[in-house]
Amino acid sequence: MELQRIMVIMAHPDDAELGCGGTIANWVKEGREVQYVICTNGDKGTKDMELSPHRLAQVREEEQLKAAKALGVKHVTFLRHRDGELEVSLAFRSELALLIRQHKPHIIATHDPWRPYLLHPDHRAVGFTASDAVIAARDHLFLPAQTGAGFDPHSPREIHYTYPDNPDLFVDITGTLDKKLQALALHESQLAIHPNWREVIIDRARECGEKGNMEYAEIFKRVVL
Repeated sequence: MELQRIMVIMAHPDDAELGCGGTIANWVKEGREVQYVICTNGDKGTKDMELSPHRLAQVREEEQLKAAKALGVKHVTFLRHRDGELEVSLAFRSELALLIRQHKPHIIATHDPWRPYLLHPDHRAVGFTASDAVIAARDHLFLPAQTGAGFDPHSPREIHYTYPDNPDLFVDITGTLDKKLQALALHESQLAIHPNWREVIIDRARECGEKGNMEYAEIFKRVVL
């Protein structure tokens, strides 16, 4: 199958389901191999003053594994950087490039770092670094130590950026919206303070669908390499 292997590189536990959960369910249904790379441990994502960062990170990792399983994603890599502290760096680029060389995805899905007013620094850092890592992973003169260790260059064919300002790819998730909601519901630590979260997600999918002449959709900026 063309474009069979897909790597979803996201900043926090729950970002994959929020940004492209319905699309992931579609990919799995089509028989594609989807894997996650979650870059932070999400240890600052709470309003609960009694919950320690260490315990929160444990909870969020457990939630992410359950949500991935609900969508049919079998492999999740946790990089466990601290929430809110990611930076665009050569070390982070090399870390992601190694995973790209190792798993050889055809498609990368990640945050759109050029989205206007994207405030969370982790989202920007992951979007930029994942993009930079694609170049480092594909060109043989980058990262010679990785090549020497047997991780040969690999070039993904496409990058799909989530929540872009000017989307050019609309994915119909009418048949998988329920799966997206089911997976999101497993991120209980994040949704407890948002009693109307289902309505917000459904309204967002409907709004995106209207732009693409569908009932419900997720949107992307698609870059063909």
